[in-house]
Amino acid sequence: MKALLIEGPGILEVKDIDMPTVGPSDVLIKVKIVGIHPQDYYMAKNLTTQGHKINPMPHIPGEEIAGIVEKVGDKVKSVKKGDRVIVYHRIHDGTCDMCITGHEQLCRNGGRFGINDNGGLAEYIAIPERNVIKIPEDIDWEIAASLPVSSLTPYHALNEAKLSAGEYLVVIGASGNTGMFAVQLGKIFGAIVIASSRKDRGWLKEFGVDYVVTLDNLEEEVKKITLGRMADVVLDSIGKETWKKSLSVVGTTGRWVTFGALTGGEFEDEPLDVSPIYLYRFERKIIGVRGGKKAELHRLVNLANRIRVKTWRKYKLEDAPKAIEAIMSPDRDGRIFVETN
Repeated sequence: MKALLIEGPGILEVKDIDMPTVGPSDVLIKVKIVGIHPQDYYMAKNLTTQGHKINPMPHIPGEEIAGIVEKVGDKVKSVKKGDRVIVYHRIHDGTCDMCITGHEQLCRNGGRFGINDNGGLAEYIAIPERNVIKIPEDIDWEIAASLPVSSLTPYHALNEAKLSAGEYLVVIGASGNTGMFAVQLGKIFGAIVIASSRKDRGWLKEFGVDYVVTLDNLEEEVKKITLGRMADVVLDSIGKETWKKSLSVVGTTGRWVTFGALTGGEFEDEPLDVSPIYLYRFERKIIGVRGGKKAELHRLVNLANRIRVKTWRKYKLEDAPKAIEAIMSPDRDGRIFVETN
C-alpha cells in the first residue's frame, strides 16, 4: 500500500510499504480522508510534538481518520466490512484508573495514533476495535474526519467549562481547525458566541456566531457587547501569544479554558503567569483540557448533522507533503484534508 512517511527532519515521501497486520481484536480500515493539523507540520520538521518523540520511525502521520472497514479480526463484534467509521485517536489500554473512570484521553499508558504510533496518511490502517466508532451513512466525509480532534477537543473543553445557555462564550482563533467547531458547539449549548479572529472571516456569521471581533480590540469589544459583564467562558487554543488578551476578558466566576500551544506554551516554556488575586477575588477558574473522552465522541456523532466545516483545500495522498506544508500558509482559510482512497 502507499503511505506518507516521515523519514527524518523535514523529509517526507509517499512510498509503497507492507499492509498492516490485523490482529484478532483489530479492524483494518480503508482510509477515505484525513484531517491535517499544524502539529503534523511541526512533527515532520522536528520529529517531536508537545513533548512526544514520534514513534515508530519512519513514521506515518495523521490523527483525524475516517474510512470504510475492509476487514475485521476474529474477535471483533461492533463493526463489519463495509461500515463507515472514524477513529478515536487516543491510544488507551482500557484498564488504568483513568480509562476505568472514562478519561481515556489521560490513559496512564496511552498516546495518540499519528504520534506515538502510525497514523492514517496511508491507504489502510489497522486499529484496535475499541478505537473504532461506526458512523451513519449521511455524515459528510469532511465532517467525519473533523470529529475525532477538531470537534472533540472544543466539545470536551466546553463540557469541562460547564458552559450554560445564555452565557457569553469568547472563542480565540475562531476560524481555525478547532475554533470553527467551538463556535458552532457553543451555539448548540445555547451560548451567546463572540468569535475572535485576526483576519476578516465573514463566513463565521454563517456558522451561527453572534459577534465577530478583532484580537487587537478584544477587551474593549467584549466589554461593550456584554455591557461590562465580560465573558463567562473564554476558549483559547492559540497559545502563549494570546493568553494575556484572552485572560483580560474573563468575567466574575468566568472560566478560561486552553488546549493549544501553537504560539508557545510548550513544556520548555515559562509557565502561565497569573496573579492569585486575579483568580480568587472574582472566583475565576483556569482549566486545561486534552483531547476528549470516547463517550463524548459518540455523542458528537449524533450532533454531526448540526455542524459544518469550512474546507480550504483537499489533496490526494501523493501530494500529502504539500498538504502538510500548506497548513502553515498565511492564506489558509479553512481546513485542509488529504483524500487517501
